[in-house]
Amino acid sequence: MANFFFDLTQNNPNLFFLIAGPCVIEDLDTSMSIAKHLKQVTDGLGIPFVFKASYDKANRTSIQSFRGPGPEHGLGILKQIKTELNIPVISDIHLPDQVEKAADVLDVLQIPAFLCRQTDLILAACRTGKPVNIKKGQFLAPTDCRHIFEKAKSTGNRNIAITERGACFGYNNLVVDFRSIYILKELGIPVIFDATHSVQLPGGAGSASAGERQFVAPLARAAVACGAHGLFMETHPDPDKALCDGPNSIPLDQMKNLLTHLVNIRKAAGPSL
Repeated sequence: MANFFFDLTQNNPNLFFLIAGPCVIEDLDTSMSIAKHLKQVTDGLGIPFVFKASYDKANRTSIQSFRGPGPEHGLGILKQIKTELNIPVISDIHLPDQVEKAADVLDVLQIPAFLCRQTDLILAACRTGKPVNIKKGQFLAPTDCRHIFEKAKSTGNRNIAITERGACFGYNNLVVDFRSIYILKELGIPVIFDATHSVQLPGGAGSASAGERQFVAPLARAAVACGAHGLFMETHPDPDKALCDGPNSIPLDQMKNLLTHLVNIRKAAGPSL
């Protein structure tokens, strides 16, 4: 069976694919402008692109935190972006009963890191036959992901990718062990590196997560050199005013230079194996 994620770069193994967009859908205009900019940049660099934005962030730190427009309005926005720009879209699902409605719009379903061991959710997502990106929980060793993959492939769906996003390192901190990329690749499935959530400081701002966006670029460079098949990044025109995960989001106007540099690193390092 063909794998959506591998197929993204089948014509150019010297490249990686990109999943990028804002953390959460704030409104149509902001989301559409981000998607248009990223499409223009990735088209120019030849990078396969999937637009991401969450319609509901169900795992916010505080009850006061912005969650997004919700499934009905949010999926409508993603459908409009997908149709007008002719790009695939991905978003999080949190409950099995959300899967059917989300699968009608999304090209890729995503399992959040905190839910990566939720068997019923994984099975429901994979039974749609849609590609599924599973975020590796920050509480898991990469070797533990074989159990996640076994759950997924029990449905007959092998359109699965695993995303590395760092591991808990004491309180309010994450650290990335790049051995994880090699260990995960031994499962024979595409490995994505989440360069922005890996610099998150969970709960580090008290009622919200903090982040250290200055480390996104060096971690992304390392992941590309290590052979990650794809990169995941959150970006916003003004991260300091973003309604979610601004501290670890890349300013939108910096994405072109960063991606250009990453393309050059991948070409120098050679194709992903």
